[in-house]
Amino acid sequence: MVAVDTRADSNTVDGPPPKPGLAAIGGVFFRYSNFTLGGGSATTAVLHRAIVERRRWIDQGAFTLCFGLGRLTPGTNVLAFSTGVGWLLRGWPGAIVALLAASVPCAVIVVLVTELFTHLDRHALWQHALRGALAAAVGITVATCWTIAKPHVRRETYLRVVVIVGGAFIAAAVLAVPPIRVLMAAAVVGAIWPQKVKP
Repeated sequence: MVAVDTRADSNTVDGPPPKPGLAAIGGVFFRYSNFTLGGGSATTAVLHRAIVERRRWIDQGAFTLCFGLGRLTPGTNVLAFSTGVGWLLRGWPGAIVALLAASVPCAVIVVLVTELFTHLDRHALWQHALRGALAAAVGITVATCWTIAKPHVRRETYLRVVVIVGGAFIAAAVLAVPPIRVLMAAAVVGAIWPQKVKP
């Protein structure tokens, strides 16, 4: 007689994992939104690892939706993104908790750090350090773009991704087209050139 292991495997259980509580949502957004250096792009990449890959609170499609809508809304994109994720997880309470956890502590930190920086701004060494940090921030932004695009880059979609990304870069960086127009144009191209999905 063969013994069968009937214990549930977390990797094979059907259906989404249980939704987190408000304290868990607040904890994740407090930790990663306030203590990740490199700006909104770096924060988004870290949150992707935390809520999609590690905790599986939302899937890649929901993450991409919140990321895209965050880019389309005026104001600070990472706060709009955080609010969207909170909404998907727990409705209005989740949206409010995610927004407050991602914004209030870092706003206080910025006020304190800005006061410190005004005293350091006159030093040449500090100026060189800022230039180095700026170069690293560009690299982090590129890494974030790859984190978001990677699940969509496959052999059958490679040309589509290159055309949309390249076209968006040229429109924004070379032709100075406003971001909202670039995003809307990319949405139109995506609609008339649908991504092939393997059965």
